[in-house]
Amino acid sequence: MNTKKIIQLLLLGLFVILILTNRVQIWMGLFLVGIIGSFIFGRFYCGWFCSINTVMDYVTAFKQKHGIRDRKIPDLLKKSSTRWVLLGLFVLSFVFTVRTGKKLPILPLAFIFGILLTFFFHEELWHRYLCPYGSILSLSSKFSKKGITIDKDKCVNCAKCVKVCPALAIRKEDKHIVEKSDCLVCMRCIDVCHKEAIEYK
Repeated sequence: MNTKKIIQLLLLGLFVILILTNRVQIWMGLFLVGIIGSFIFGRFYCGWFCSINTVMDYVTAFKQKHGIRDRKIPDLLKKSSTRWVLLGLFVLSFVFTVRTGKKLPILPLAFIFGILLTFFFHEELWHRYLCPYGSILSLSSKFSKKGITIDKDKCVNCAKCVKVCPALAIRKEDKHIVEKSDCLVCMRCIDVCHKEAIEYK
């Protein structure tokens, strides 16, 4: 088991403990660290810390092993308005919680919803279009100092990186390039590139 997977599983355990002990605010503090850090490191929170993403990895592996195909993502869910409406509702729910003192199970519901969706659709649906945390990080990570880059001289357009990217953050121009705002910094593309054309710097 590699270092990344160990970190992910440890944080998944922490997430479950915090949910069960009703100390979600600690996890939100971790997310705040992720937002601040995204200005330098990109969406590392998504690729390394997010418990939803950690479980999604296993769901995707299960689907691939058993030949379960993803359904087509409805066009309505791909609209930018859908993404920002969901983010607005997410923010309003937190404002409601703070002002009324009533606790809403926002994190557990997001966790369950994201996982269930991944049984039917590609992970892209959650990472790019629906996840409110991802929507926030997609804004801040646009200004990140570091990120995944593809060396155009080494790239042979084999598209292996595209196939393993959970957020479909890699697109092709003359060669493949990575969209910082969508990239989860999960390093899957680096792992599969046989030309060593991809690196995080």
